[in-house]
Amino acid sequence: MTDNAPLASRIDTTRPHTARIWNYWTGGKDNYRVDRDAGDQIRKLHPGIGDYALADRLFLGRSVHHLAAELGIRQFLDIGTGLPSADNTHEVAQRATPEARIVYVDNDPLVLAHARALLTSTPEGRTDYLDADLRDADAIVERASDTLDFSRPVALMLLGVVIFIEDDEESYGIVRRLMDALPSGSHLVLSHTITSAAMPDVDAAVAFWNEHGTPRLTQRTPEQVRRYFDGLELLDPGVVSCNHWRPENAGGELPAEVAMFGGVGRKP
Repeated sequence: MTDNAPLASRIDTTRPHTARIWNYWTGGKDNYRVDRDAGDQIRKLHPGIGDYALADRLFLGRSVHHLAAELGIRQFLDIGTGLPSADNTHEVAQRATPEARIVYVDNDPLVLAHARALLTSTPEGRTDYLDADLRDADAIVERASDTLDFSRPVALMLLGVVIFIEDDEESYGIVRRLMDALPSGSHLVLSHTITSAAMPDVDAAVAFWNEHGTPRLTQRTPEQVRRYFDGLELLDPGVVSCNHWRPENAGGELPAEVAMFGGVGRKP
């Protein structure tokens, strides 16, 4: 674990940060005044945007439970972890299968500062945390192999993280490299903020964010999001608004449609 002094110097409290605003919107305490002010301003532009954070979190829970409890997946590589919250990947997976192994990956110093909360585990399972950037796909796989067995299926979790890769081809290439390192029977779980003519206020909120916050976000159309799953077998119901992905246990507190789309695909 990195010592506190250099870690604190990496945390910029003068500009709002995505992970901390996400934390604020979901009721967390790991945020600063600058994040709350920006989050409130974004809500003025698009009052429902805070629902995306909750929808994405519930999508994580439903997809991980399905993979662990129903499909027998025992290993999870969660890149772009975000700040610890209720029902993190390892908690959902190990409730269903206590022997599950999870590796979290993020390069946000605030996430690193709280990583101990992600390192709890059942006695039968194991969790680990890597301080690394999504772009370092090969290094991530190499380091994660200390915990995960890459000869057996792995669920690659990329929730709300490829939005930070502005170049389309670079982002698709990163996902392909990661999936190429995983064996048959592995799964990709991915969510992404979309742009849609039906939701112009979302575009305005993202434009405000990109002017004032860090890191910059890239929206993509639903068709562009589906492209991340090229070559994979999409599980029903495909790439849809996160609230529509197997919503039986989602609850009724969210709107029917959010501009956060997600899907799960199996590597043949």
